[in-house]
Amino acid sequence: MDKFTKLTAVAAPLPIVNCDTDKIIPARFLKTLTRTGLGKNLFDPLRYDPKTGEENPDFVLNKPAYRNSEILVAGHNFGCGSSREHAPWALLDFGIRCVISTDFADIFYNNSSKNGILLIKVSPEELEKLMDGAERGANATMTVDLENQEITNSDGEKITFEVDSFKKHCLLNGLDDIGLTLQKETSITSYEEKQKASEPWLYA
Repeated sequence: MDKFTKLTAVAAPLPIVNCDTDKIIPARFLKTLTRTGLGKNLFDPLRYDPKTGEENPDFVLNKPAYRNSEILVAGHNFGCGSSREHAPWALLDFGIRCVISTDFADIFYNNSSKNGILLIKVSPEELEKLMDGAERGANATMTVDLENQEITNSDGEKITFEVDSFKKHCLLNGLDDIGLTLQKETSITSYEEKQKASEPWLYA
């Protein structure tokens, strides 16, 4: 997966409390087993008119200033509901690399970090400041510095955040579960060669 080090991008405000994974990517789009192509249906119930299929011009990601947002400032308990990994896939395919909220559902939190999305938990007061900053449209540029664990708001104010050290290591180095395993490739190969020599019938 792509490394996450430092990101400066437009932040989109989504002050919806308890935004569940079915809002992020509805169940009817879960047939795919690939991680690409889901971005067009991200927040489908909110982005499109259910009768005409046309874009809802009032939804934040349909507004010109936010179409290329890479940071999402979201309401409390973002990513609750079912455990579908398609939710972070859809966010990433749209271009979202960071979501900031006061809390996240545990499974969504873990799925996101394993797909290269940084989730940041802040206090309600800090979220309010960031939400205000994000509502400035094209001027809502924020910087997220993972190495220094710091957010710079659109007005220049800095907010520090906590992050799990293991998740931080994986994000900084672009390591998903496969990448972590491949770090041990030499040891794995050595073990397999010894196993093959001692029990060759297993490899016949």
